[in-house]
Amino acid sequence: KVAAEIRDETKGEVICHKLDLADLASVRECAEQLGNSLEKIDILINNAGIMACPKMKTKDGFEMQFGTNHLGHFLLSNLLMPQLKKAAPGARIVNVSSMAHEPGRMNWEDINYDTAPYDRFTSYSQSKLANILFTKELARKGEGSGVHAYALHPGGIATDLGRHLEDMHGCMRCIWKCFAPFIKTPESGANTSIYCAVEESIADHNGRYYSDCREKQPKPQAENMEDAKKLWEMSEEMVKMNMA
Repeated sequence: KVAAEIRDETKGEVICHKLDLADLASVRECAEQLGNSLEKIDILINNAGIMACPKMKTKDGFEMQFGTNHLGHFLLSNLLMPQLKKAAPGARIVNVSSMAHEPGRMNWEDINYDTAPYDRFTSYSQSKLANILFTKELARKGEGSGVHAYALHPGGIATDLGRHLEDMHGCMRCIWKCFAPFIKTPESGANTSIYCAVEESIADHNGRYYSDCREKQPKPQAENMEDAKKLWEMSEEMVKMNMA
């Protein structure tokens, strides 16, 4: 439906591919389809995600928020890197994170919360922190390749992302409703993603973080390059990237 609306409005070509970020086999299948159909990829926006869900696992057994918000995008971006490099210089990977990374910490000892007490917001913060650390390491590894990476906080947006808050206690639902007047429309919520994707003045600003179409300093834990390297190596192992 959305593709049809975009075609009507832009008179451009829009092709849809099925992708389930909570299923690494689906990620690989989609990346293969894109690799076979596209000579190059100029812009990859990793936008999809899940927020504050009850404790669940992905098809591959990872904690749902970490698996979907980080690992799915991590694998997809790496599998599409050949097409992105063919669009260089000027190719961009845009990772939609959140200001929710600010209280975040990586639970290195039990990243999937197999034994640690599960808190849906702590897990969400971890996944959003992972988005920025992933961006930092992407930028470091891709230095000189002509593929630049950006992370951003889009703002609170009136989408179905908060659907899992409805199954929480009444107090949380009331708080969510109180913030409703300050929540952006999907159109305005897309502004920073579009900015990071096409703004010419930030073409060389590799690995930086944005909010409201301006560069912003993420929290110190999101700039720890040792953690960024550690997360990359752990993610490679988890998705079996070098065994594909």
